[in-house]
Amino acid sequence: MSDSISVLDDAAAVAEINHGRQPALTGCPWHDVNEMLQSVGLRPTRQRMALGWLLFGKGARHLTAEMLYEEATLAKVPVSLATVYNTLNQLTDSGLLRQVSVDGTKTYFDTNVTSHHHYYLENNHELVDIPDQNLVLTKMPEVPEGFEISRIDMVVRLRKKR
Repeated sequence: MSDSISVLDDAAAVAEINHGRQPALTGCPWHDVNEMLQSVGLRPTRQRMALGWLLFGKGARHLTAEMLYEEATLAKVPVSLATVYNTLNQLTDSGLLRQVSVDGTKTYFDTNVTSHHHYYLENNHELVDIPDQNLVLTKMPEVPEGFEISRIDMVVRLRKKR
């Protein structure tokens, strides 16, 4: 039995994930997830397809591996937390996700891979896009010889006033 899902398997895969019930998930169409994975050279396994369906079907969002694992569990998608981590890292390495670290202890995965910055809401442990596209850094440090800046991530931490 093959690990990959074709467009013709969409209905069967949805039924399998939901055990014959009405689909409880909302997500990106299976063929779109399939095309996204194949466009970056990732094989569209059932687990990648299901996680991609959960990830990309709700617009731009920020998730931790634990949050995606919880969504997958609620949706009856049979994956381990290790598989979720591996898939998120593969999607990040392939450019389909952007990794944003907060405090070095919490890592979020952003489905919006365009250049932008974030607010981190400390009270809610939530990452939110900064809407101002005109945010500009006016002075950059000198880059050591042999290196170039690949990306700048700014996270502005917010907390409720006391």
